[in-house]
Amino acid sequence: MEMEALVMYPSPHIGHLVSMVELGKLILSHHPSISIHILITTPPYKPGDTAPYIASVSATTPINFHRLPTISLPPSLLNSSTHHETLTFEVLRLNKPDVFHALHSISNQFRIQAFIMDSFCSVVFDVPAQLNIPSLYFFTSGAAVLALFLYLPTIHRTTQKSFKYLKNTLLHFPGVPPIPSLDMPKPVLDRDDEVYKNILDSSIYLAKSAGNIINTFEYLEPRAVEAISDGLCVPDGPTPPIYCIGPLIAPSDVDRAPECLTWLDTQPKGSVVFLCFGSLGLFTMEQLKEIAVGLERSGQRFLWVVRHPPSQYQNLPISAELEDPALDSLLPEGFFERTKERGLVVKNWAPQAAVLNHVSVGGFVTHCGWNSVLEAVSAGVPMVAWPLYAEQRFNRVLLVEEIKIALRMTESEDGFVNSTEVEKRVSELMASKDGELIRERTLAVKNEAEAALSQGGSSYVALHKLFESWKRG
Repeated sequence: MEMEALVMYPSPHIGHLVSMVELGKLILSHHPSISIHILITTPPYKPGDTAPYIASVSATTPINFHRLPTISLPPSLLNSSTHHETLTFEVLRLNKPDVFHALHSISNQFRIQAFIMDSFCSVVFDVPAQLNIPSLYFFTSGAAVLALFLYLPTIHRTTQKSFKYLKNTLLHFPGVPPIPSLDMPKPVLDRDDEVYKNILDSSIYLAKSAGNIINTFEYLEPRAVEAISDGLCVPDGPTPPIYCIGPLIAPSDVDRAPECLTWLDTQPKGSVVFLCFGSLGLFTMEQLKEIAVGLERSGQRFLWVVRHPPSQYQNLPISAELEDPALDSLLPEGFFERTKERGLVVKNWAPQAAVLNHVSVGGFVTHCGWNSVLEAVSAGVPMVAWPLYAEQRFNRVLLVEEIKIALRMTESEDGFVNSTEVEKRVSELMASKDGELIRERTLAVKNEAEAALSQGGSSYVALHKLFESWKRG
């Protein structure tokens, strides 16, 4: 009897790879006999080294990784002004023939039940169809963002201007709170941008897939889930089934940064605010210093992950060597001495899930990346929402106005946040009635997340419906 397999295709960024691996692990926990194959795209720039992560997964989990050949990008794209979505789409486009060859090779050894890709990978949508393999998407953002993208072709047909020119007009999507036009995902703000066109194409393919797997759970986004399921987001055609199987969260590698966890052990329960902005969340020197001043004035205990300012290494080629400036050169003079009794700054990385689950952590200042949101929800930690890129401003609207588990960090028109705002929001989250109400709401959502994953819960049931769909296919 031919062995069954699933082939998965994440986009190059390590966050998407981690999410896809966790989906593979989840499937294996229910169906250990299935063979999981993940195609790895190697971009010729620095999105974050995936090799150590892949090695660690390979050593502990029966997931097969297939590294596609490295492609070359035009030098004109490898500069600091090119946003990472442009690079991602171009890399995936150039890798399309290699995806076909890899899929064909795997199909000679296994019966492939499905090809699962993330939403950036629509350029290869027709490839599995050539081999009679059903295509599904693993949507690593929430159901509300999926509702937005499914409805985007409708909005595109009924508007003439780019969202960035609509002067913050409120936009209405099924199942989603009204969205100011400037809070739309950054890649779709300009309809003349090539990235907008790529995402519009992806939105059309989302509606043509055999199904959309979403890293969320029904209680977290009930209106969006209902709107998609009822077909409201694709008014001119059928809507594929959705499978809300989250929250799906990667475990932390706590061995890499014991210092911050040891420090947290010495802090009072619920007293520390954690600031972390993802692997692409980079600030200027001026912004880092404003954050430092705001934290110092707030009087709150804090754990802060600081990364290098962006100009030093954004979109550099693989061969580039990076400087590694000392932390004290990035922050105000004397900051460490003045805050040493109540604060800790770590460089570049912390085991985020482990930190959020530590008893001493009582708040989280986040860029609103969906993985980070789910980690905070699962830990029951309320947030201050400070979006930086991608769909994060949209997520902020959802977290603040719809789900009500975050406070809004308010920035200027150019995106800058001054020290007064940092001080105000951190203090409000950690020591105010509003902060306490959000904390209570977050703890209630945490309990619902646990229920969704338990036997008979909504996410558990959705996963098994997904398995059944493959059997029927």
